[in-house]
Amino acid sequence: MGLLRAAGVVYKPVEQLDLGPDSNEIYVEADIKAPRMGGLLAKIFAWILESRIFGALAFYILKRLNRVHKFISNATVEEPPMFVPLHPYVDLDEQEVIEIDSDASPAERVQQAMNCLPLTSENSLDAFKFSCFRRWTIADYSRAYRNGEITPLKVAERFIYAVHESSSRPLSIAFFINYDAEDILRQATESTLRYERGAPISALDGVPIAVKDEIDCSPYPTTGGTKWLHKVRPCTGDACCVARLRSCGAILVGKTNMHELGATPSGINPHYGPPRNPYDPSRISGGSSSGSAAVVCAGLCPAALGVDGGGSVRMPASLSGVVGFKPTFGRIPHSGVLPLNWTVGMVGVLAGTLEDAFIVYAAISGHLPSHEPTTLPPKIHFPLLNSTNPISNIKLAIYGEWFNDCNEEIRLCCSNAVQLLCERYNWKTVEVTIPELEVMRLAHYVTIGSECSTALSSHLENFRGRSEFGWDARVVVDIYGAFNSNEYIKAQKLRFYSIIVPFKFVMRYRHMQIHNKIFAKADVIVTPTTGMTAYSISKNALKTGELDYVNGGTIIRYQIAGNFLGLPAITVPVGYDKAGLPIGLQFIGKPWSEPTLMHLAFAMQALCITDYRKPKVFYDILGKK
Repeated sequence: MGLLRAAGVVYKPVEQLDLGPDSNEIYVEADIKAPRMGGLLAKIFAWILESRIFGALAFYILKRLNRVHKFISNATVEEPPMFVPLHPYVDLDEQEVIEIDSDASPAERVQQAMNCLPLTSENSLDAFKFSCFRRWTIADYSRAYRNGEITPLKVAERFIYAVHESSSRPLSIAFFINYDAEDILRQATESTLRYERGAPISALDGVPIAVKDEIDCSPYPTTGGTKWLHKVRPCTGDACCVARLRSCGAILVGKTNMHELGATPSGINPHYGPPRNPYDPSRISGGSSSGSAAVVCAGLCPAALGVDGGGSVRMPASLSGVVGFKPTFGRIPHSGVLPLNWTVGMVGVLAGTLEDAFIVYAAISGHLPSHEPTTLPPKIHFPLLNSTNPISNIKLAIYGEWFNDCNEEIRLCCSNAVQLLCERYNWKTVEVTIPELEVMRLAHYVTIGSECSTALSSHLENFRGRSEFGWDARVVVDIYGAFNSNEYIKAQKLRFYSIIVPFKFVMRYRHMQIHNKIFAKADVIVTPTTGMTAYSISKNALKTGELDYVNGGTIIRYQIAGNFLGLPAITVPVGYDKAGLPIGLQFIGKPWSEPTLMHLAFAMQALCITDYRKPKVFYDILGKK
């Protein structure tokens, strides 16, 4: 292909980039050249990619048309590489926070988080005569158990009934890949006995929490949304984050559905069914943590765990109208999580409210196991959400062309939300330019693809074939393999560089420097969470899955910095489109700035919560019947 070599971009040094509002840096829109494929078309495309004759040509054409050669493969850049987005801890001197003892147990951290919440979170069930829709919170569960209004065992029975009922609907919601009624009832019985003795472990005792099927949780296999991975990679115990929740007394209610291998943002799984959006079951809930978003949205759990490798917590949270929180890379232990994307993936939390996301985050964060790479352990600070002094002088960075690159309903809704926030708290917006966003998206795609392909390679070597893949995941794995990832990533682990290998890591360092310059001007970057609301599930995707890179690119538009650069980010619901589908607003923060992000999300939630709407599919697990 040498004669057809595409010219590459020559990037000027970061210090020469103008990041101000009047910059001449051009906003490059995503121009994805790939048709939507499902059904027979997805099968044909997979066969082409796997053909010895046509495969190499097809990969070359795809890379060239989608500007991978121009922006990545053949580009020239001066910056050094950044292999893992580990950030040295810096004391940010955040407002209205409290430092937490790094040696505190998960249950102690949960109690400290509860102490940071407003007292209104402790109101009784009878105190809530709702004039608007409101999901039950962890504090509601804890208070109801302590007062004897209901028991964890009763809640577990209602939960099991609701999951069974959801699968009997004309459009099955497909919340879970695996759940074990006997195990759930066992956990609930033990929790009920603890409350009867007056000795609950924490506020999470007896609270149902779901776990994405990318995270190890006994007694379940970890499938990653596949029909085969658990056969070659058995689950031998709880992931660190799950073990911490279990130590707090939480009832771990099963493994939620997800897109196979987290391959696309739709969340559609041809093996276990599509986790449907409770606001409109004919539409996607978003991926890849689709089941986790759906169970929280539908009221089955106040919170669930997800994994965010490319917006996979924040996108489904936004599309399903709940909170999605991805902390800084390295803040939460990754042990026991499928190593599909180890430098971009991060355990995150989906919850009905910011308070519940905070409580679960408190339980699962903390010092990392010694075998995981990290810088010096960062200090843990919690936001004082019960403070009577709201944080002040906050500057919100907005890149106008990027912010507005979404559908009109989202643009207006998110713009109004930011304006409302600034008017209420006297915060300011700062106009900035963030160059090369499309380059960062492509570099992230190369990274996540290379890492996923490498992670699977040892399993696929002993795997009989690809017949157990969904056709969409099969195509994605084929494309990932085209990045020559085995030699690429393994060479990096040995610190042996090839010509192509370092480039994605160079781009990571470059974009971290760009974002550091933005954060010198502002506290956070604010964007819509997705470029569109949830789209309809096509019938031909049900058996084969689907590849919809155009809609996928629109959904993922604002997600990449959080993963590629390891930055913390949070999405909070701020409204609905004309079809009644949720819209989310995202805050992206400096490394280790989780308390500030939670303060901002809490303030935004307070201004929008009275307008929250009840989903079409909703189960009142805690309420009286």
